[in-house]
Amino acid sequence: MESDADDSLARRVHQILDRIRCAAERAGRLPEMVRLVAATKTVPAERIREGLGVGLSLLGENRMQEALSKGALLRDLSPRWHFIGQLQRRKVRDAVGTFELIHSVDSVELAQEINRRAGDAGIQQAVLLEVNIADEASKAGFSTQGLMQALGLLGDLPHLRIHGLMTIPPPTEQPEDARPYFRDLRELGARIAAQRISSVVMQEYSMGMSHDFEVAIEEGATLVRVGTAIFGARHG
Repeated sequence: MESDADDSLARRVHQILDRIRCAAERAGRLPEMVRLVAATKTVPAERIREGLGVGLSLLGENRMQEALSKGALLRDLSPRWHFIGQLQRRKVRDAVGTFELIHSVDSVELAQEINRRAGDAGIQQAVLLEVNIADEASKAGFSTQGLMQALGLLGDLPHLRIHGLMTIPPPTEQPEDARPYFRDLRELGARIAAQRISSVVMQEYSMGMSHDFEVAIEEGATLVRVGTAIFGARHG
């Protein structure tokens, strides 16, 4: 019999999945076009295990050491992992091949290091390019102009598979206030797609978190990173 904690987690997961479905349908999109990335920063491995038992399948980690330790503890369940935090260049070797998708490639230098390490491993690494869509001084990521200028160089990295874009908009009081930033990211993706660079495909848009993921879906998100709304407030 499920514990009360298990039941509460199951309810939260199913509610989030239902909200994703409804947001997609409101936008005239197929619900299966949007995937939930459960953000597991500071969440214990056993709690994640419970989540995997009630409908979660795709996990997102912010911290490399935390990801590696949890990955070892959950290996028997073969979860799919995405890296969604800021990736330090000295941690790239650990990330390449470990994660199905790295969401946070925020510079040409980081892209080059991932390409080098993936080449050493004999693989291609799937990534998203992180865009500082509001040009905030406190945030990492490509500026819109900087990314457009770097496309040719990024597209020439043979061990990188660029699948799309990621952004974190400025904090907003209301979810609706984030809509222009999500729309700007989609429009940037359309501009990039028009360049027709064979190794740069705009099929994924990682945008939207617990506070605003429904608005992000309405604006074209294909990956939403939700943690607090599933697992509760973070500690640490």
